[in-house]
Amino acid sequence: MEDDSASYIRMIMLQVHHLIEECIVFKMSMEECMEALSKHANIKPIITSTVWKELEKENKEFFEAYRKSREEMVKLRKEASEMETREGIQRVLSVSDAASKTDHTRY
Repeated sequence: MEDDSASYIRMIMLQVHHLIEECIVFKMSMEECMEALSKHANIKPIITSTVWKELEKENKEFFEAYRKSREEMVKLRKEASEMETREGIQRVLSVSDAASKTDHTRY
């Protein structure tokens, strides 16, 4: 009976390990992965967190590089979003300025 329990736990851990690898392919953080596995695979966040942390211990260099890569990705997305916002504001101001000049030429 105890052997069956240990075997079942190992199977679950391997499944969670595989799913975490899928999360990593999609550049998810541990928190995003915990949420996704909870929602879509009915895996408790504590299990995902535990397996993730064990993987981090076993693969320190990979996870350091992964964390840096994610930070850079988040930074680039933020910069792109800010640039889109600035461009949108510039378009609104240009249209507003053009409309203002058109209104003044009528009088």
